[in-house]
Amino acid sequence: MEPIRKEALLKATIREVGSAGSLEIPVSRIARSAGMSTALAHHYFGGKDRIFLAAMRYILSEYGRGVRAELARASGPRERLGAILRASFEDPNFRNEVIGAWLVFYIQARNSPETARLLRIYHRRLASNLISELRPLVGDRAVAAGAALGALIDGVYLRHAIGDIEADAEAAEATVYSYLDLLLAQERPQ
Repeated sequence: MEPIRKEALLKATIREVGSAGSLEIPVSRIARSAGMSTALAHHYFGGKDRIFLAAMRYILSEYGRGVRAELARASGPRERLGAILRASFEDPNFRNEVIGAWLVFYIQARNSPETARLLRIYHRRLASNLISELRPLVGDRAVAAGAALGALIDGVYLRHAIGDIEADAEAAEATVYSYLDLLLAQERPQ
């Protein structure tokens, strides 16, 4: 039962933090949303910061699974870039509550060394994946292009988080693909 209860708490944390847009919610609200007691939530994770950090690890694990699944079906650098983008904007990664949790994650990273470390790991992995696939397509511009693509992905999330609009995965993906198409249309330096 413990793994099931922990996952229920993580999902409830994402839901509650994402909808509130802040960590200023009591653990009792998260526990109630998961259908369990506050004491059990504290038993499994400790305080609210620990529950939230575990929830972000859960989100990142889900994202990683999505990226790996998409990459397994892709061949060649252009298709593999598309796979990374698709994974970034598909369920379960691009839902309003997950997007809201990401916004809180960025804010928490300013004050929490553990959260900042987890965010750096995400940024490095994303950059590495993007650069690896961009290098055969754009050569020496791969690092800059990867940084721009990563920032654009994050920016699309942040715009959805601060706007009061429903997450539109197709529009978000199209925005990032537009930049990618522009980038790849430029003549590759020799």
